[in-house]
Amino acid sequence: MRRILTFAAATILASGAVAAPASKTGPDCSGTDRYPVMITHTELVDEGILPRDGVDWRHIINRMIASQQISKHLWRQVFHVTYPLKSGRKVEAIVVNNASYEECSEGGTQIFVVSKSSEP
Repeated sequence: MRRILTFAAATILASGAVAAPASKTGPDCSGTDRYPVMITHTELVDEGILPRDGVDWRHIINRMIASQQISKHLWRQVFHVTYPLKSGRKVEAIVVNNASYEECSEGGTQIFVVSKSSEP
């Protein structure tokens, strides 16, 4: 049992569930190894939108576009995540998520797939 708990703790830490140091906009969950990227990847693979092994992980972009404090220790953050595929195509999503300084995965996660966007 202890091995399972140790593995689970290591997996959570490695998945970016713990928030990075604070900034003026709240916890930093914007890295490519952070919770918004990982949970979105899992959901989009499960939905058949992303190929399981087709993502070019070196070029993923996770950009915070909004962050608002909604309670003393909780922030609502919005991210624009872009998954470049090895085929040359890209899949984009908007991720809305609640985060604290302790966890990037405080719940309330919503994922919106961008089907079309205009590029200037």
